[in-house]
Amino acid sequence: MNSFLGDIKNSFNKKDNALIQLIIINVAVFIGVNLLYTITFLANTGPELYDSILKWLAVPSSLSKLITRPWTVITYMFLHEGFFHILFNMLWLFWLGKILVEYLGNKKLISTYVLGGISGGLVYIIAFNVFPAFQGMTEYSYALGASAGVLAVVIATATLIPDYSIHLLFLGPVKLKYIAMFSIVIDVISIGKGNSGGHIAHLGGAIFGFIYIKQLQKGNDLASRFNKIMDSMSSMFSSKSNLKVSHKSASKTASTMASSSSTPDQEVIDTILDKIAKSGYDSLSKEEKDILFRASNRD
Repeated sequence: MNSFLGDIKNSFNKKDNALIQLIIINVAVFIGVNLLYTITFLANTGPELYDSILKWLAVPSSLSKLITRPWTVITYMFLHEGFFHILFNMLWLFWLGKILVEYLGNKKLISTYVLGGISGGLVYIIAFNVFPAFQGMTEYSYALGASAGVLAVVIATATLIPDYSIHLLFLGPVKLKYIAMFSIVIDVISIGKGNSGGHIAHLGGAIFGFIYIKQLQKGNDLASRFNKIMDSMSSMFSSKSNLKVSHKSASKTASTMASSSSTPDQEVIDTILDKIAKSGYDSLSKEEKDILFRASNRD
């Protein structure tokens, strides 16, 4: 047990492990919520406690409720009830998240997932307060699940490298642009056939993923402020005991500094990303791949 907890702790101590950290948080919340359900069931205390916890974590479409629990715009994207709901979300996050991290680094994975999830939640809230079809539903409608953030990652990756192929069971290699288009079409045509709020939230996440990458390719990082906030929070919780005293020679230290300062600027990265978008990753030279690798590690 101690070894298991130690492995989880080590996963969060690693700087370049954002994908696994997101999955661990989702799984931990899922287990916690369902353990609570089991406890209330065995104690025969009724579903009130369990339902109240869910409502304090899921995002409501009611504006009056949202004002009293604004944190739900974030917490809802880590909340799942059903096993298959979290299973498929985490599988898609793992498959596409690995690719996004490879090209853009850990910070941009986190910003895509979280900001995509927030965008999905906001689009869901707006839709349920604007469209006549949802009149009378806002007072008891809630959204939960990682799907909006996950779809933001899927669409962002497909926008960045549309001709990149992944192997799907029974289908073989399929380009990301077709997976993205299929996902969006399914959500659009499913809005009126159940789980309307979920499908609308998915589309909100997809819109963010697309716009985020398009702006990034133009040199505009929409997540820059979010990243600064995350960096500030990270520095607040980092332990001073992690600081190490170095006794390297002056010449070796200078060499190390020169190496670390050789990270490429944004203009060079954008040029490479444009080339990937047009011709695919395999069109890059070894030097360009090295530049992209250094750029992803600087996050």
